[in-house]
Amino acid sequence: MDSGLIALGAAVVGVAGTLLATVLSQRMLARVQAAQFEREQRVAQVGWAREQQLAERDRRRECYAATNAAYRRYRIALMSFLWVVHNAQTDPPAPSAPARAALEEARGGHHAAFAEAQMIASAAVLAELDSMTRGMAGAYARTMRLAEGTPGPECSFEEIHAELLSLSERSDVMRGSMRADLGMA
Repeated sequence: MDSGLIALGAAVVGVAGTLLATVLSQRMLARVQAAQFEREQRVAQVGWAREQQLAERDRRRECYAATNAAYRRYRIALMSFLWVVHNAQTDPPAPSAPARAALEEARGGHHAAFAEAQMIASAAVLAELDSMTRGMAGAYARTMRLAEGTPGPECSFEEIHAELLSLSERSDVMRGSMRADLGMA
């Protein structure tokens, strides 16, 4: 009877081992699959975050390029109108309507670009844009007073011209802050 019990015990252990092996192997496979799924999720999330970061940088780059171009167009149109006003003072016909229309169109483009940049630009870039906008607005107001024939203090052609030239230099600083914000040295 001892050998019968031993055989029965060996059979029970063998069957239990076979059944447990299947269960244990399924549990181990489930753990491996769960770990693999988590790794894939982390990789996917890192990839998504990187894509979002690149898309944001591209959006800022496009905005900064449009803003830079709008500021340049506005400054050049203002400078051109200032010359028209100056020439009209020395040669009596009034400033031309097409020059004024070109200035107003450039000014409107500047306002639109600035409004978009206010939503996208970093704080450092926005500080530069604000500074440029204040300078441009001041030069515009003085140029309009000069064109109307009611110049105030600091409204001579030479003073406004010098200010517009300094704004040209200041635009280099603005552009530098935009490039720095985009990670371009």
